[in-house]
Amino acid sequence: MSKQESSFLNRAVGRRTVVAGALGVLAAPFVSRLAFAAGKVIRASTPGPDTEWQSKALQAFKAELDKSMPGAFDVQLHYNGTLFAQGTEIEAMQRGNLEIALTSPSDISELVPEFSIFTTGYLFRDAKHLDAVYGGDIGKEFKDKVASDLKLQILRSQYLGTRHVILRTARTVNVPADLKGVKLRMPGSAAWQFLGNALGASATPLAFEEVYLAMQTGTIDGLENPLPDAIASKFYEVSKQVVLTGHQVANVFFTMPTAFWDGLSDDEKKAILAAEEVGKKVNDDGVIATENDGKAFLEAHGNKVTTPDVAAFQKHVLDAFVNSDFSKTWPKGMLDRIGAA
Repeated sequence: MSKQESSFLNRAVGRRTVVAGALGVLAAPFVSRLAFAAGKVIRASTPGPDTEWQSKALQAFKAELDKSMPGAFDVQLHYNGTLFAQGTEIEAMQRGNLEIALTSPSDISELVPEFSIFTTGYLFRDAKHLDAVYGGDIGKEFKDKVASDLKLQILRSQYLGTRHVILRTARTVNVPADLKGVKLRMPGSAAWQFLGNALGASATPLAFEEVYLAMQTGTIDGLENPLPDAIASKFYEVSKQVVLTGHQVANVFFTMPTAFWDGLSDDEKKAILAAEEVGKKVNDDGVIATENDGKAFLEAHGNKVTTPDVAAFQKHVLDAFVNSDFSKTWPKGMLDRIGAA
């Protein structure tokens, strides 16, 4: 290379270095502004589709939070268990990989055994009874224990719906014995499996995301779910009968990691609580309205809706729980306190 060519090359490299440096200086504030504009990331995971009421509540939560604190948070919603599968959310929050999950009492009872009492069938009377329990002294004791032992912050309970048995093919079901041999899909935790067996069926663990195909192919004979969730997931397309056992008035907890919660300012906490309250109303009102219309909807879509001897199911399920190893861990007098709430 000649001296002239070498000199030209050095000048060109120098110009590129200067330009790159200048662009870097100019870009730095822009990148910083983008990072700031994105706000604190809040990842929310749910096993259900975006059409179910719990998902619509998360959408309302996001909209309200964006409205009350624009740019402060980047709420990211993940449906159908695509971010974390059902039953894995607690560990994900504890690892710092998830900021919001809708956890069930059964999920928590796996780690705090004395609270398996909240997984008992026929425990709550209705959605108002749920709120009276979880919004009162019992709920405070429960939330404090979860915060201490699991490092999770339960903000509020949301009504999931009253659970019923849904069957792939129609059959006569009047008492628990009529479900003998029925492969009934239940979530995988011990409490869920116990409940399925207490109903008289053969509890079969399966992730929620796999239920539709399993019903379609006959891998399972049925499932138990609140009607709004069953309708949102279109299980009526692969079922022929709904048995109104009403075996559990169910809820989920809007839950965040304590580490994330403690890192928020008072104003941020206030805004999140207010946004979650909006989400809860969307959820609870929607679930109740869908339940009211559920029987007619399901019958219109080819499902036979029957009512069994609910008293026989209630006695069978309660006797099973009260006489189980679960009850040995229940706080003394808690069953009566729940009933009196």
